[in-house]
Amino acid sequence: VQLQASGGGLVQAGGSLTLSCAASGLTFVDYAMAWFRQAPGKDREFVAAINWNGSNKANADSDEGRFTISRDNTKNTVYLQMNSLKPEDTAAYYCAVGQYRNIDYDLLSARTVRSWGQGTLVTVSS
Repeated sequence: VQLQASGGGLVQAGGSLTLSCAASGLTFVDYAMAWFRQAPGKDREFVAAINWNGSNKANADSDEGRFTISRDNTKNTVYLQMNSLKPEDTAAYYCAVGQYRNIDYDLLSARTVRSWGQGTLVTVSS
């Protein structure tokens, strides 16, 4: 399984970014997908997850409705649209493949992550 994340960069506070993660080596439609992030000196944390067909999503409470996860199964790609970015959103963002079609509780804590992408860095300046 390979996950290629892209779309990170430097953005001013209040700006927007859309991250993409292209998956290969798996039957993409068979798995839930998720985004996590890790800021310098902090633990990795859950950001958002989406089930196999996009009908069910989960978000971390901390994003206050600013982040939207989506997927395009025809392109084997999952996205994270991030709006109203804040300096505290600065982190390396990682996409991940779950074990199942649907979101399971353990995916949110990364216990059932099957594979990780390489991360894409998001820096939000104040």
